[in-house]
Amino acid sequence: MSEIRVRFAPSPTGNLHIGGARTALFNWLFARHNNGKMVLRVDDTDLERSTGESMKAIIDGLNWLGIDWDEGPIYQSKRLDEYRKYAKKLIDEGKAYYCFCSKEELDEMRNIAQKEGKPPMYTGKCRNLTREEVSKYLDEGKKPVVRLKVPMEGKTVVHDIIRGDVEFDNATFDDFIIMKSDDMPTYNFATVVDDYELKITHIIRGEEHLSNTPKQILMYEALGFDIPKFAHVSMILAPDRSKLSKRHGATSVQEFRDLGYLPEAIINYITLLGWIPEDGEEIFNTSKSIKEFTLERVSKNPAIYDTKKLTWLNGIYIREYDIDRLTKEVIPFLIKNGLISDDYDYNYIKKIVNAVRGREKTLAEIADAMSYYFIDEFDYDEKGVKKHFEKDGVADILKKAVEALNDVSNFNVIETEEVYRNLIVKLNITSGALFHPTRLAISGRTFGPGLFDIMELLGKEKTIERIKKAIKYIEENIKSK
Repeated sequence: MSEIRVRFAPSPTGNLHIGGARTALFNWLFARHNNGKMVLRVDDTDLERSTGESMKAIIDGLNWLGIDWDEGPIYQSKRLDEYRKYAKKLIDEGKAYYCFCSKEELDEMRNIAQKEGKPPMYTGKCRNLTREEVSKYLDEGKKPVVRLKVPMEGKTVVHDIIRGDVEFDNATFDDFIIMKSDDMPTYNFATVVDDYELKITHIIRGEEHLSNTPKQILMYEALGFDIPKFAHVSMILAPDRSKLSKRHGATSVQEFRDLGYLPEAIINYITLLGWIPEDGEEIFNTSKSIKEFTLERVSKNPAIYDTKKLTWLNGIYIREYDIDRLTKEVIPFLIKNGLISDDYDYNYIKKIVNAVRGREKTLAEIADAMSYYFIDEFDYDEKGVKKHFEKDGVADILKKAVEALNDVSNFNVIETEEVYRNLIVKLNITSGALFHPTRLAISGRTFGPGLFDIMELLGKEKTIERIKKAIKYIEENIKSK
């Protein structure tokens, strides 16, 4: 079998979205599984909408996800002479022709067809123009399009690895355009020429391209090219099974990165959008998916986009991530939130990250959960105030806590917990009566890492200072009610 060659061919008209990322990933997994090659091709013949900024965002997104390629990027906009060469070949062989029909003539054809209850198709008016007529129109300065002569009868069959055979009646196609009047290729024509010249063996793409495939097959046949194998991956739908859009939340790789998701979690999740390992496990790394990935096991059913599941997965990865890598990922979020400056204490931050990561599901949540370690001015949780600060005698309990903590010489988890346990016995109170108001006093929150972990990381001076501040708050705001 010849070398497996696939391609990812984005149009640089926006960011890398989940659907595009999955297409790139499935091509990458297939290539790596078969020791093949993946080519990055840029479909940028739409010069008005294509931008360098978008292409940079797509490449940045692929790099961040860890999806690499073996050849490219290859830009279609730099290959225009190739498309013109093959278009001329088809014209010379009588398989394509110049069409000089004006917009008004085309509109009239459509109107007549619709009145007769027929599809609004091109009638083939210019199909049989003589060479003399073509030369005359060209000499007059008319700008033609080039159309492929499509068989009027028979069927074109797409042999799809995922969907099986899909038949299309040739009578439903008109002689479609392969070169526009501005001498630019259409998408279908350019992609066929490129896939041939790049020796692409398998085309893996979204099912929205399935309707383009018979037209491309007709072009392969007209050009005398071998037809590659096709695999059209199912659509990604929103939870309500509607078309995915921005109203369903973040949909681009850049958005997820900015929200604090990890690339490994994104890769794991989008792999599951149409494929699952043989053992049914939902948490796995790329080594496993490369080893097991086959197109035959890709589902033909629509994949449902579920950010809750992605967030759950991300939380698992956060808990299992190497602590140094995780800390480096969190630091930009701390800087963005104004919690640290460039002269931060890395080891201190690392300890806090390790303490808080057990409950949080994104890097942004970790940064938020760390805020009270860096700022002293924070609000107390309202429900926490009602539940813990409004209890009778809580200020006196906290005063006893301050006295006990003042006597601690080695302010660590073991010593502070022992002092608190002894105080609970001495005051004959429940542990919650002391622990809960202390946590609220020093963090403003009712949940988080272990209480004594927080105390150790804050240090003796700051812990006592915050408890005293809470006592003042209680005496000034609670008892007066």
